[in-house]
Amino acid sequence: MKDLNSIVANNLKRIREEMKLSLEKTADITGVSKAMLRQIETGESSPTINTVWKIATGLKVPYTSIINAPQPDTFVVSRSDIEPQIEDDGKYQVYSIFPSEEGRRFEIYTVELEKGCSFCSNAHGERTQEFITVYEGELTLYVEDEEYIVKAGDAIKFRADRLHAYHNKSDALIRISMVIYYPV
Repeated sequence: MKDLNSIVANNLKRIREEMKLSLEKTADITGVSKAMLRQIETGESSPTINTVWKIATGLKVPYTSIINAPQPDTFVVSRSDIEPQIEDDGKYQVYSIFPSEEGRRFEIYTVELEKGCSFCSNAHGERTQEFITVYEGELTLYVEDEEYIVKAGDAIKFRADRLHAYHNKSDALIRISMVIYYPV
């Protein structure tokens, strides 16, 4: 996690400084305390997925602009080189395959949900959309109070600027591809 913490620290500080924001102003617009932001920027704290989402949403930047190092124009993504973000005691694992970059308004992830996984996500930025394709298993997705069952081979699109949650109610691993689109 040390490499990821360092990347998050450098990216957050760079983004904040490019936007000419103080820590105090950044705290105001993200809802993350000034002390926590300082700890993240110095690498003293490892933020949760939801904390990074709060920061990204408040700064109106893609999630992966905070968690990924800049990439060259052409590259191969090797899964073994990706350090996943983990929640729900290791049952929810997010692999950032193609992070955001200037001029591109989307990110692509692989997500794995182990048996019994339950992960609730904060609402993302206004009009943000998620596109999910299920490759293995059967995903139960809640968008606000609506429940959707998405089976292997099926896909779903929804507005992610609302509370949403992913659940694995089965005994099998769920593997999905997730595209997050950020409107202009």
